[in-house]
Amino acid sequence: MIKTNDMFYAKSSDTEIAEAGEYGGAVTTLLKFLLEEGIVDAVLAVDSSADLYDVVPVLIEDPEDMVKVAGSLHFGTLNMANIINRYLDGAQDMKIAVTVKPCDAMTLVELIKRENVNQDNIIMVGLNCGGTIPPVKGRQMLEEFYELDPDSAIKEKIAKGKLIVETEDGTEKEVPIDELEDEGFGRRGNCRRCEVNIPRMADLACGNWGVIGPMAGKATFIEVCSPKGAEILEKAKEAGVIELEDPIPQGIEIREKIDNAMVKLADKWQNNDWEDKSGREIFSVLTEYMDDFARCLKCYGCRESCPICYCENCTLEADNGPDWLSKGEIPPSPMFHLERMLHMVESCTNCGQCEDVCPGDIPLAKIWHEVNTKIKITFGYVKGTGEEKPPIAYFPMGK
Repeated sequence: MIKTNDMFYAKSSDTEIAEAGEYGGAVTTLLKFLLEEGIVDAVLAVDSSADLYDVVPVLIEDPEDMVKVAGSLHFGTLNMANIINRYLDGAQDMKIAVTVKPCDAMTLVELIKRENVNQDNIIMVGLNCGGTIPPVKGRQMLEEFYELDPDSAIKEKIAKGKLIVETEDGTEKEVPIDELEDEGFGRRGNCRRCEVNIPRMADLACGNWGVIGPMAGKATFIEVCSPKGAEILEKAKEAGVIELEDPIPQGIEIREKIDNAMVKLADKWQNNDWEDKSGREIFSVLTEYMDDFARCLKCYGCRESCPICYCENCTLEADNGPDWLSKGEIPPSPMFHLERMLHMVESCTNCGQCEDVCPGDIPLAKIWHEVNTKIKITFGYVKGTGEEKPPIAYFPMGK
């Protein structure tokens, strides 16, 4: 019987999916199985739209459509928790399986704590993540470093510290991620600093790290992270849709070494960004970034893109708040961000969505990283993990 903390090499029994999937098609097969068995009503995943860089969320209800979204996309910077919370009513009335990066899963955990997302109706299939790449920067990067027409790229992957791009004619070009990032390209800033690469807060954590031997490149490494994940995998195994093998012990060690290497890389970028990573006083943080806050256009893009905003009526517009918007007033700098920080200090999982959309190039993810570090050091609270409630805030439950 499969149980929490078990690990496997997994591959699809479906030849078509196995060929379409990046590493044996195990994730795609599991999601298709959940739909076929009626365990979920829909699957929320990502797909490319106009091109490799135009990544969009897709809600799939027909099991036969699952093969269309097989494979990985590193240029997509979506947060899937935002889609579930804003557009799918927090899965209150629909059972949903969703593919999640660590920051997606962490955000869902925080939303579940706030009863904005129905945990009973959500199955999180986690995907190991070493970071995502901004689409516009990605196109420019392929032109400058790969000497490629960005439109000729049909596939990309991150392996052994390199970003590998495949073109229409089957040619592969690779450049070390360090080299790209030293020149200001590669992964987003919050991804570079992130220390969470394996989404153990999901029900299953899936990826290619640690798959060695005859199964290398042909299977997915799956770690079972919850009883719900164990039940799903057991059912898929019994149905014969997925083949499981015990991982090679050396593969488990390699997986941990890769994870540790990614954490060290995050540590490097944190050292680049701050002399003292231990978390300065919040006042010092805010003082340093006053000039950045002064560039704020008051567009409210950060609020609109934030996946963790949980109030039905925004505190910035409520009767007991500053209510700038309905009065047509522009909040003086930096009051908008300070007000938002007071409200979000126990919530932010540093997914970087706010910084992605900021027209003033305010380093919001960097600022929030410092705030989150201080919360962790002061209260021992790591956002997006565990079941404990935040230590310093009260919030009304539900919508």
